[in-house]
Amino acid sequence: MDVFLEKKKLKANQQILISGSKSETNRLRLLQVLYPELQIKSASDSDDSRVMLQCLQSNSSIKDVHHAGTAMRFLTAFYASQTGTEVVLTGSERMQQRPIHILVDALRSIGADVSYVKEEGYPPLQIKGKQLQSATVKIPANISSQYISALLLIAPKLEKGLQLELLGECTSRPYIEMTLALLNEIGVKTTFEDNTISVFPQPTIIPQTITVESDWSSASYFYELLAFAEMGASLTLQKLKKQSLQADRIVVDWYEKYFGVQTQFLPNDEILLTKVSNQYPSFFEENLIECPDIAQTIAVTCYGLGIEAKLTGLHTLKIKETDRIVALKNELEKFGAKVDCTHHSLHLHSRNARFPLSQNIAVDTYQDHRMAMCFAPLALKTPLIINEADVVTKSFVDFWPIFKTLVN
Repeated sequence: MDVFLEKKKLKANQQILISGSKSETNRLRLLQVLYPELQIKSASDSDDSRVMLQCLQSNSSIKDVHHAGTAMRFLTAFYASQTGTEVVLTGSERMQQRPIHILVDALRSIGADVSYVKEEGYPPLQIKGKQLQSATVKIPANISSQYISALLLIAPKLEKGLQLELLGECTSRPYIEMTLALLNEIGVKTTFEDNTISVFPQPTIIPQTITVESDWSSASYFYELLAFAEMGASLTLQKLKKQSLQADRIVVDWYEKYFGVQTQFLPNDEILLTKVSNQYPSFFEENLIECPDIAQTIAVTCYGLGIEAKLTGLHTLKIKETDRIVALKNELEKFGAKVDCTHHSLHLHSRNARFPLSQNIAVDTYQDHRMAMCFAPLALKTPLIINEADVVTKSFVDFWPIFKTLVN
């Protein structure tokens, strides 16, 4: 479906609940299979989390993750460690273009039986589960933290645990720390010293329940909405923790520093966002290596406010649902932006013209949920169309119903 957004205003005094973090949910789903004593509350209802659960529960020998990159990485490690299991792990056409050889090589180094069904280095994968050896695994850390998390999640069920030696600069380190924190929370002992992570064996855990926090990546679109709103506008978001495991909590700091949106942490894990300033710096420059999922939100926010921006640390965006750097350039240029990019950075030049630059520009989403959601708040600046807008269900099923309750 396509969504037409007339120019909008933010309604006053709204309160919303964002769905649970899919990053936390997918880690906990896998841990729940390894440790049935674990119960989960407030899990994400996103497509990615639903697919993860379906694959784990299905008796079929063919596991199709569709577009879910996290599920592909986590399930590769999981099925490789399940003795006597034989599956083909596949996904969408785009998923079959996303490399996975680094994880496969790491698993093979501890005895995994994983082979490529089609092109070397890419899904689909033929996986024959077996007892993996406990050893030190060396793995590049500058490509995807999900490869590392996939290994960490299965590590406590290995006979002697696992030791990972990370090679190179660590990409999205907070996501690795999230995985370790969740392991610690259920009772698994870990250490992370210098570039070496150790996970110790944990055959069973004490029965317990973990409540999934709301998703800070999804919250970023409402920060963007407040950045475009009038002075004094406010919005309350629920189930977001001051001491969060999620990397994208950085929006609290950046939206106050650059975009005039202040966050107040309230009791019961609620936050109050308020637009407190319409005076902005002329230039935004940050390295997003630890929080690449908010790159699109930041870029469109800067464009909407006329701020020049240089975003670096974006190399992982090339292998997401689409090449997000190129997609951002393509769609921002439809609005008259001037954008230069490399394989790891994006430079958005300042915008002097006033909105609306043109009417009803159609934004293509490239089968990428974040492209749809990051452009939606521009409706506070100019009418636009979001093509294939239902792609948001990949991470945020209720995005459009919630968005439409907030604006008029």
